[in-house]
Amino acid sequence: MDAAQIEQVRRFNRTVTERVGVLHDHYLGGDRPVGEARLLWEVGERGQDVRRLRERLGLDSGYASRLLRALQADGLVTVEPHPGDRRVRTVRLTAAGRAERARLDARSDDLAGSLLAPLNDAQRTRLVAAMAEAERLLTAATVTLDTVAPGHPDAQYCLRSYFTELQERFDTGFDPARSLLPDPGELLPPRGLFLVARLHGEPVGCAGLKLPPGAPAEIKRMWVAPGARGLGLGRRFLAELEARAAGHGRDLLRLDTNKALTAARSLYRSCGFQEVAAFNDEPYADHWFEKRITPAPAGEAGTR
Repeated sequence: MDAAQIEQVRRFNRTVTERVGVLHDHYLGGDRPVGEARLLWEVGERGQDVRRLRERLGLDSGYASRLLRALQADGLVTVEPHPGDRRVRTVRLTAAGRAERARLDARSDDLAGSLLAPLNDAQRTRLVAAMAEAERLLTAATVTLDTVAPGHPDAQYCLRSYFTELQERFDTGFDPARSLLPDPGELLPPRGLFLVARLHGEPVGCAGLKLPPGAPAEIKRMWVAPGARGLGLGRRFLAELEARAAGHGRDLLRLDTNKALTAARSLYRSCGFQEVAAFNDEPYADHWFEKRITPAPAGEAGTR
């Protein structure tokens, strides 16, 4: 990691925390610190499951509970078991909580205005554009990749969403029964693996890797949710799967795709994949790609 980059990030963090007032106990001139204020804002008009709130804000269970107790004590929220599943706790705003949230919104608008007011029009445009780019990149950095079984609920959610999108985009539609879908065992160690990407705890993408003995590694079922596109997740999947295949001693990585997926083909080419002759009889494939990779030394195989 570049030391100069680390220092720039730290300077940026110091400037932001000072300028937006998170160093004070009374955030935005209110009666509570920034943690309580942010949690109150995130609950929103419809309420939220406590688990999802924790994942959205990256809070551990104990700290989130302390924040919620403080908001309950002030009469701003209620926390109750979900009617359909008593293991799930749901937090909702009271009337007082909604009023407090509205005040936070108004003061947040004022704070945003105070950041822009000293600047001229050109500077405002530059700052807002830079903030949008920083937000996008910081969001990308929060995405996690986890190895799961293909039968995991998050994996199944991604695969269903993937198949639905293919049905809409392919000229012929898409029937999973006709496709050369990997047997679930082919995406489990040691024959393969399946990755799920999560953003704030929610699944936003997937990709599988087949590692058949005596044959090239093959990428299968790579998909990114529309709302997560533009975060570089497809490129990150490819890099991770390439590293995993190399870690298992493979020197060739393959994949196939449909003519309708033009953005995917551009991505594969930009990542070093070359188009080749058909290497399978997948009925929905129009293009086949492969990439030569460098196997990891024997002592490092399978370490990722």
